[in-house]
Amino acid sequence: MRKLEILKAASRVFRRRGLAAAGMREIAAEAGLSPGNLYHYFHGKDQILYFCQDRALDVLLSALAKTRRSRKPRPQKLETVLRAHVLCLLDELEGSVAHLEVEALPPRLRRYVIKKRDRYESGVQNLVAAGVRAGDFEPCDPKLVTRAILGAANWTARWFKPEGPQPASEVADGLARFLVRGLRHGDTPGDTSVRV
Repeated sequence: MRKLEILKAASRVFRRRGLAAAGMREIAAEAGLSPGNLYHYFHGKDQILYFCQDRALDVLLSALAKTRRSRKPRPQKLETVLRAHVLCLLDELEGSVAHLEVEALPPRLRRYVIKKRDRYESGVQNLVAAGVRAGDFEPCDPKLVTRAILGAANWTARWFKPEGPQPASEVADGLARFLVRGLRHGDTPGDTSVRV
């Protein structure tokens, strides 16, 4: 799908230049399009940013729904969701922080994205709460813990370097294991090293 190719190109430009400094001409060049052709798909940077965030949330909500239907133990479910979250940011969005720049959207689009984001966060929080109730996770405030682990997962978009020593898949695996291990009831530490 051409829009996804443009999204990946835009994400690379956002990562290199920052959201504010990235221009439509530069995004068009990165995507191998003329500026006129780019405007055929997106009327401006706001639309690209919205598509980026909306698409990422669709991927995350889909991964969450699929995981919730699985018969895996709760800790594995949470690991699976977090792994998908990190991979979405680092692979699909090319390590772009555009997914996090909700405040840069116009108010009408921002409200829609926030509503969708809150639905995802609530779903992850429900996984944590269910794990606490079942004794799989240490007693905790599920809302606080969910925000902490999603914050850690989101922050990978700020520090991950595609040319670094580990691919996105290894970073996603290591971080998901580490974050869930901190919650698990009676778990012992293991190797969760992530080299950046």
